[in-house]
Amino acid sequence: MALPQSLVLTEEAHETLVTNYKYLHQNPELSMAEHQTVQWLEEQFTALGLETFRCAGTGLVAVLKNGEGPTVGYRADTDGLPVREDTGLDYASTATALTIEGEEHPAMHACGHDTHMSMALATATLFANAKDTWSGTLVFILQPGEETAAGAKAMVEDGLWDKAPKAEIVYGQHVMGFQTGKATIVPGAAMAMADSWKVTVKGRGSHGSMPEAAIDPIVAGAAMVTRLQTVVSREIGAKDTAVVTIGTFHAGVKENVIPDQAVFTLNVRTFTPKVREKVLGAIERIIKAEAAASGAPEPLIEEISRFPMCFNDPAESEKFLGEAQQELGEEAVQIGQSLMGSEDVGALADALGVPLVYWMLGGFELDQHSEENPVPGNHSPFFAPVIDPTLRTGVRLATTALYSKLGK
Repeated sequence: MALPQSLVLTEEAHETLVTNYKYLHQNPELSMAEHQTVQWLEEQFTALGLETFRCAGTGLVAVLKNGEGPTVGYRADTDGLPVREDTGLDYASTATALTIEGEEHPAMHACGHDTHMSMALATATLFANAKDTWSGTLVFILQPGEETAAGAKAMVEDGLWDKAPKAEIVYGQHVMGFQTGKATIVPGAAMAMADSWKVTVKGRGSHGSMPEAAIDPIVAGAAMVTRLQTVVSREIGAKDTAVVTIGTFHAGVKENVIPDQAVFTLNVRTFTPKVREKVLGAIERIIKAEAAASGAPEPLIEEISRFPMCFNDPAESEKFLGEAQQELGEEAVQIGQSLMGSEDVGALADALGVPLVYWMLGGFELDQHSEENPVPGNHSPFFAPVIDPTLRTGVRLATTALYSKLGK
């Protein structure tokens, strides 16, 4: 179904899209503390004539109704990261932002959520100004806290689907480090589930010259970290997939003092509930067993975050692929590979038991990069998708997906 001309960006609309993108890029805020961002988004969507309401504090829902027809959801995430930007761009972020706990950090949109928001707003503008071409209801979900897996869950728990028209399908996209102007989609398991834990290893402090009087949490913690490397290699089958990463380890303040505790954090990625529970069970078993072997109290294990599976409905993904290839060309949109990264967008569709279709959007000119100058990955201080044609392509794909359900 080809897009009508009224749903194609004009040069003036493209200039507005770029202006909005640069504003959002320069004004990042951190997870679940996106106060200025949600206020700006609310003003923009309200000015278009959409019905808006806040959800989960810094989340926003904008509803565009246009007669009888399907109800379709489209999600864009809004939070930045506590990363100091080092791109050198004339519109680079120099901002600092507060965490939900009130801590201040340099911040940037190192994962491209600024592109997601600006493309969603441009897509909403097109549909708001072309009501003669479609019918139904559009629900734009501007979701906070994706980076911490808090936002989608919080919006659902705050009654998202009790307050908004219930979507029959949810769409979304994410900018990534491959060729701009192209996109990929993975039917089925598109992105991994993720679990993050904080582990506090308890011990007994002492003078460094008297280790016999101590229970050394650094030694116990080091044994845990070393043994945890065997979970994937020795307990998970070769045909299954899992990653266990120890991201931080902190203990002590002076070289001749044995501290009374050590703290480390870990992150786990898996693709099936069975493997997920096996890995987490093995990690908990090892942590407790190593503590017991050291004569230490049982460690404190706290969950930091838990990402659901990002699972693309196979049939709807194939339909999107066909529509997108018809619009952009067969070479421009292809089946991709599952990613070990994680996303909480699936919670929005899972809450209703409806299909999710979530694709990856290329954001870089690969011929400008090499082995010596690789494409910056998401979360890098150098992450900066090229504006054109990345934004234009993303809007075109979003519009194609929504029009495939709502077009007359």
